[in-house]
Amino acid sequence: MRDDITSVLVVDDSCSMLAILESTINKIGKIDVATCDNPVKAMLKCAEFQYDVILVDYLMPGMNGIDFLRKIRKVEHYRSIPIIMLTSQHDRNVRIDALSAGVNDFLTKPFDPFELRARLSNMLALRNAQRQQAKLVAFLTNDVEQAMREMALREKEMIWRLALAVEARDGGTGAHIARVAEISRLIALGMGMGEACSQLIYLAAPLHDVGKIGTPDAILRKPGPLTAEEAEIMRRHVKHGVQILRDGATELLRIAALIAGGHHERWDGSGYPAGLKGEDIPLEARIVAVADAFDAICSERAYKSGMPFEEAFAEIVRGAGSAFDPACVAVFKQLKRELLEIRTHDDIEHLHEALKRPPVEKHQNARPKSVAGAHIEHAAHAPRRRHAGAEAPAVNRD
Repeated sequence: MRDDITSVLVVDDSCSMLAILESTINKIGKIDVATCDNPVKAMLKCAEFQYDVILVDYLMPGMNGIDFLRKIRKVEHYRSIPIIMLTSQHDRNVRIDALSAGVNDFLTKPFDPFELRARLSNMLALRNAQRQQAKLVAFLTNDVEQAMREMALREKEMIWRLALAVEARDGGTGAHIARVAEISRLIALGMGMGEACSQLIYLAAPLHDVGKIGTPDAILRKPGPLTAEEAEIMRRHVKHGVQILRDGATELLRIAALIAGGHHERWDGSGYPAGLKGEDIPLEARIVAVADAFDAICSERAYKSGMPFEEAFAEIVRGAGSAFDPACVAVFKQLKRELLEIRTHDDIEHLHEALKRPPVEKHQNARPKSVAGAHIEHAAHAPRRRHAGAEAPAVNRD
C-alpha cells in the first residue's frame, strides 16, 4: 500500500449507482476505487486487501448494510477503518443500529456529489491520521524494545564482568563459572524448567560466588587446609553474596541472590549458612550446587589437585540424597556425554553467546520452595542450625 494513494471500496447492489459513485470519487484524485455489487463478495475482497475507506449501501438483498458492518468490524484490520453508509432511509432506528454496528458517517440518497466528496474527504483525513498514528506507535514500540534489549544486554555484560573479576581473585580464568553456567542450564532443562527459566539460571549462575569479593586473598589462595577460624571466614562469602545481590530489581538478580545464598546448603540439612534441608533449599540453588561441586572437584586449585572426570562424576552420584537433590543428580547422570564435552573445552567464549541472545520474558515456571525474599533474608541473617546427627562438611572453597 502506497502512502500517497488511498483505496476506497464501494458496495451497492445497483450497478448504475456503482458507476456514478466511482465517477464522483475519482474526481477527488489519487484514489483507487474498487466496486462490488454483492456484500458477501465484498467481505472476500476485504479478506484479500485492506481498504482505507468503505462506502456501503443499506438496502441490499441477502445481507443489508448493517449486517455487513457487524461482520466487517469483527475483522482485525477493519475494526477502525472509516465506513460511510449510503441510505435513503430516514428511520431513526436504522441510523442508531448502524451507529451501534460501527458506521462513521451517513450519506443520504439521492446524494449531492459535492457532499459525497466532502464527507469522503473527511473520512480520508481520518484514515490518514490513523495511518500516521500507527506508524508513530510502531516507531516508538521499536524504539522502546531496542532500549530494553540494550538494557538487558548491559545487565548481562555487567554480571559476566563481575563474575570474572571475582574468579580472577580466586586464581581462575573464568572457565569455571562458564562451565558451571552451562551445566546448570542443562540440568534445569532436564528438570523441565523451560528454556526461559533455564536461561535465567544460566546467566545468574556465574554470580554464585560473588561474595568472595569480601574474602581475604590469604584464605582464598591458601595452599593447605583451612583452620577452623579461616573456614568460618570462608563461609561468610555466602552472606556477602546475598548482601550484594538481594533486593534486585530484575528477575535475573533475584535468582542470582537465591543461588548465592543457597548453593552451599545440603539436601540432608548439613550445609551452610542456614542448614536448610530438602526442598526448603531454593531449586535454583540446588541445581547450581550440583554443577558447582562437580566442576570444582574436577578443577585444580592452589590447595588441591583436580580429580579425574570419572571419579568426580561418581562422587556427585554418591552425594544424591545427602549433599544433593536426588532429582538434580538423576538429570546430571543423564548428561554424562555433555559433561565430558564441557570439561574438555577450557574456554569461556561460549558464555558470551548468552549475551547475544534476546532478553527472556519473565518466566512463569513454578519454582518449588523458592520464595526470594524469605530465603535471601534467611541466608543473610539467620543463625546457622544443624539437624540432629549431621556433621559439618569440609568447606568447599568453590
